[in-house]
Amino acid sequence: MRNKNTKILVTTALLTAVIVVLQTVASGIRIGPFTPTLSLIPIIIGALLYGPLVGGFLGAVFGIIVIIGVLSGTEPMSTMMMQMNPVMTVGICLVKGILAGVVPALLYKALKDRNDLVATAVASIAAPVCNTGAFCLALVTVFLPVAEKFAGEYGFGDVAKFLLVGIIGGNFLFELALNAVLVPVVKRVLKPSTERSNLCY
Repeated sequence: MRNKNTKILVTTALLTAVIVVLQTVASGIRIGPFTPTLSLIPIIIGALLYGPLVGGFLGAVFGIIVIIGVLSGTEPMSTMMMQMNPVMTVGICLVKGILAGVVPALLYKALKDRNDLVATAVASIAAPVCNTGAFCLALVTVFLPVAEKFAGEYGFGDVAKFLLVGIIGGNFLFELALNAVLVPVVKRVLKPSTERSNLCY
């Protein structure tokens, strides 16, 4: 039991460090007004290997790093959201990150006994859906003026086109493709060592 807990703590710490590095690297990459969320990959990996608690923790770490980026001004849209409603901005950063860790873990747990590959694929899709979906929902409700401003600045004309083409058609599809390719590979590499210590579901 002690060896198992130590392995979980060490792996979670390593995944946390990877999230910090990837999110820092991503801050220099732009797809339109957004930075791609490269750190969804370690979040999903932690969720699949160790369950919703670890997935939720890693998602919260991601959310905190995003908040730091917002406060430092590296995320123009989110910075404007923070100026408009700081409580909701902090809340959505944390909620979308935590959902991106918890939901894939729960879906993987429900499906893995039927088909592990399908379960992994579904979980890999669920993370960017939660991350982008929660953000888009916040934009069209609480932060609609911000969405309208950026839709005009980037030449989309209206918010619906901005969401469908700018966010979903660009940023979301990039994250989805990256997760779909890399998560199964990384999981296959890491899983043999974790199986000996049992999964935490």
